[in-house]
Amino acid sequence: MNALPILPTMGVGSYASPGWFILSQRRAREGDFGPGDLDELYEDATRIAVADQIEAGLDIISDGELRRQRFVFEVFSKLRGLKRVPPLRKLGVPGYDMAPHFTPDGAVSAPDGLGVVEEFKALKRLAPGRHLKVALPGPLTFAGFMEAGGRDSGAIVDELVAIVRAELAGLVAAGADYIQLDEPGLPGRPFGLSLEDSVAVINRATSGFSVRRAVHVCFGNNAGRPMADRDIARLVPALLTLDAEEVSLEYANREMAQLETIGALADHFDVGVGVLDVKNFHIESPQKIAERIALCLKHAPAARLRITADCGFSALPRGLARRKMVALVEGARLARR
Repeated sequence: MNALPILPTMGVGSYASPGWFILSQRRAREGDFGPGDLDELYEDATRIAVADQIEAGLDIISDGELRRQRFVFEVFSKLRGLKRVPPLRKLGVPGYDMAPHFTPDGAVSAPDGLGVVEEFKALKRLAPGRHLKVALPGPLTFAGFMEAGGRDSGAIVDELVAIVRAELAGLVAAGADYIQLDEPGLPGRPFGLSLEDSVAVINRATSGFSVRRAVHVCFGNNAGRPMADRDIARLVPALLTLDAEEVSLEYANREMAQLETIGALADHFDVGVGVLDVKNFHIESPQKIAERIALCLKHAPAARLRITADCGFSALPRGLARRKMVALVEGARLARR
């Protein structure tokens, strides 16, 4: 396997779904697909997600998370001890108030795991000899779509931490050496947790694993929309206490505001800097990407930076995501030169 270049490029995790894949999922929900058909569907879609990343030239490849559409929401199907809360709003513009929410109906568990280990095994098979990253929701993000429902919220968090740790252990055993927890739940913080206590929850999930541990923090990207106060500076003191090797943050959709915050972070971690806006249909030029990277280099050394998008590509059409990935790669090449 070749060594990573300076300023390596990568996606955050999720990838844009091919149109036929979305249509096929609808037909599958109507009962038109057997188990073998579904296996083939997800295999083919994942092959395309991997091939698109490789053809665009990304240095670090993920599986695109197509086996678990909509990031965290469908992973809830792997959990037991929960019942779904009907949304208060079903009409109009898509939003977080339409997303699935849950309340406990007993102890929360995942007796068969979250399914991410099998996804990683498939990724290894589909992208041999490549630098690989596997991402999964963290405990705060699960908790962010749950109500305590009369149970002790601390006990619920303990159960979610145990579920995530079990999945991380399975990933390490399967050979994963670069694992990312996605925590858009951190800026909003479930169950009234403080920022400090929220980071402590993440640390309980990541501690003790001898692999590259990354934590991605964004402000939400369901339907391309944020869900929290987008002030990065308020998060930094707590982020500095993360038990991880890398932290990833969104800057492009904020016109690179508060970019100076990467300076303090780079003293402690490698920093995945979002220089590509996935919440915008505008396609950045490679020159614009290179300019944003140059701004980053005013605050942190190149050896500490990883070049990425603000969030996953799942809220974009596939053709647009492909063109944005190419711009990201070409912009990083310009910056290296």
